[in-house]
Amino acid sequence: MSKASGVMSDQTLLDRTFWVALILKGLDGALEIIGGVLLVLVSPAQLGQLARFLTQHEISEDRHDLIANALLHVTSGLTGGATLFGAIYLLLHGLVKVVLVLAILKNKLWAYPWMVAFLVAFILYQGYQLIVGFSWGLVLLTAFDIFIVVLTIREYGNHRRRSLGKDRNAVPATAEPRK
Repeated sequence: MSKASGVMSDQTLLDRTFWVALILKGLDGALEIIGGVLLVLVSPAQLGQLARFLTQHEISEDRHDLIANALLHVTSGLTGGATLFGAIYLLLHGLVKVVLVLAILKNKLWAYPWMVAFLVAFILYQGYQLIVGFSWGLVLLTAFDIFIVVLTIREYGNHRRRSLGKDRNAVPATAEPRK
């Protein structure tokens, strides 16, 4: 077992998949933190200008480009309050993800149930968002989160079994004999 990551050398494909997915979640959390900071620093008008600049070429080639028009539509309706809400959401969501991923990477057993609870809460929220307005991107994100929950529960069970096995193999402390 590697001391740095706590990963067993005889990992299964699912074990390796869990660690890769976990790292992807951590990177996603870091990107959300960056996005949240940018939303705090950039005004809605500046976001609209940036969106127009980024989509200018696509719109000139195809006035009906779905992604470019969606981006322009979203940024044209932004208000200061919506931007602040988005910033707070991204900062908190990203921070919690990064903290939990780092804790799991450091073999903190307490982090597994918190990760599951956190992801389940967001899966429920994403389910609500899918009912309000369907999006394939949100479907894929929700499916990925469900997959991570299943793998986290599995890894938590494996981690607990390994911890219990170590405790059972430990030599029990005995009292000093009386003289």
